[in-house]
Amino acid sequence: MLTTVLGRAVVAPLARVLWRPKIIGRKNVPKRGAVILASNHRSFIDSPAITIMAPRKVSFLAKQEYFTGTGFRGAVSRAFFSGIGAIGVERGAGAAAQQALDLGLARLRDGEAFAIYPEGTRSLDGRLYRGRTGVAWLALTSGAPVVPVALSGTEDVQPVGAKVPKLARVTIQFGEPLDLSSYGDAASGRARRHATDAVMAAIQAMSGQEPANAYNNPPATIVERVRRALHRDDPGEAVQPD
Repeated sequence: MLTTVLGRAVVAPLARVLWRPKIIGRKNVPKRGAVILASNHRSFIDSPAITIMAPRKVSFLAKQEYFTGTGFRGAVSRAFFSGIGAIGVERGAGAAAQQALDLGLARLRDGEAFAIYPEGTRSLDGRLYRGRTGVAWLALTSGAPVVPVALSGTEDVQPVGAKVPKLARVTIQFGEPLDLSSYGDAASGRARRHATDAVMAAIQAMSGQEPANAYNNPPATIVERVRRALHRDDPGEAVQPD
């Protein structure tokens, strides 16, 4: 708790000076109680941007490696990510993915705010990819509302592959909370799919991004990375089903 308070107290003012953020719709984030912040994903700094600019403490998932380093560099990494609300987790599919969702669910059941990227990973070409249904599972299981979030400018601050952040203005918009309970039970794949599509539609309406109509599957080769950057790939949405 102390590191989180110190993180927001120290990092937030500095970030506001460097990024000159434009924040829209802060009042749409409930001041208390469980809430899911579902955002588009454009840059490594998206999570710090959300947690720093949100009007309340927000937790998010981060790679376990950020917490396991040694020496001075490892200590700084742990302090920074703990300070901005990160939860260390092993990345992967199957059991690892469910464990990650369970960690988020635990935070929601404690009445906290939890941030998630339905696209799964960062967009390399600026398009908005199809949402994974974990966000709907969390909402329908916990009963928490979902606040759609649209980020822009973070891709200019730290483009994919860049090691050092640059100076650029960031805009973050918090949309009106969505109650997904009408879509059905969390056990229903159809309910999760339709609820997730509603969340992604709300994000797209704010961000103005071109819908990719495909899942954001990480490219395995350099050639695939180049093709995606040039918009020449458009994998079918059945490439990685839920």
